[in-house]
Amino acid sequence: MLSDFVDRRRSIEELEGDRWPAPLGYSTNLVHSVYELRRQAIKDLAVEDLRRLIAQDIGLHWLLPVALDFLRETAPQEAAAGWYDDDLLSAVLTRRESVWRNAPQLARHLDETVRMLTDLSPYIQREVENFRTNLSDVL
Repeated sequence: MLSDFVDRRRSIEELEGDRWPAPLGYSTNLVHSVYELRRQAIKDLAVEDLRRLIAQDIGLHWLLPVALDFLRETAPQEAAAGWYDDDLLSAVLTRRESVWRNAPQLARHLDETVRMLTDLSPYIQREVENFRTNLSDVL
């Protein structure tokens, strides 16, 4: 598995060795949520938590492999169910091109996983096409 190197008992904060100060009182709910999620053990993060952190580019070194493993594990049953519109997949697909260029093996893994899926929503299909177009030389 891609995420075998990730100690899921530890938090992003612990893995990064970077404790963020408490957010300012007037910060948004999203900011407060992200700060809290950074302190939780990765094993305790729900899929929605992974999506939120990845969409904010938090802990990508550890969370992208975890998310890609999850997407690969669930792809067969998702394909069997038909219609596919997934927020986690969207968050992963829409990371900056440089993220994937710095980890081409992850980009190829994601591309292989997406090829397992059928009947993607138009939104996801557009994100897949952008991902593949931008990284065609890597894939």
